[in-house]
Amino acid sequence: MTRLALTALPLLALAAPLPAAASEMRDTVATLNDPVMQDRMADTISAIVGALMQMPVGPLAEAVARVDPDSDAAYIPADATLGDLAGRDPDYADRMGDDVRASARMAGHAASAMAAYAPVLKDMARDLAAQWEREREAARR
Repeated sequence: MTRLALTALPLLALAAPLPAAASEMRDTVATLNDPVMQDRMADTISAIVGALMQMPVGPLAEAVARVDPDSDAAYIPADATLGDLAGRDPDYADRMGDDVRASARMAGHAASAMAAYAPVLKDMARDLAAQWEREREAARR
């Protein structure tokens, strides 16, 4: 394959019909723009982070201290949690949830824009592929 043919492959891929991808894009846009789904994602992350902050790390620190007595792990209390080590912030999980909610909204806006521009980009790719084909044929004459 020539270098020109390799360059044109992405254009041809973009110009190919992709009905399944269009359907998936609509589903993704709908999901990301749904406030209920945004809240579910945020609540899930808040719950996971909250649980992680309560996870005991004392036994792990004890095991590390046995292997390496000079490590700082030797000074971690046996009942310490990840939240204790990270610096206890009772609102951290909620702030993470708020960040996820805002990120989902932004991703929804971006996905909506991509979905809106997809037909134009597809037409451009098809035109570029046709132009490439004409140029290739002209070069062979």
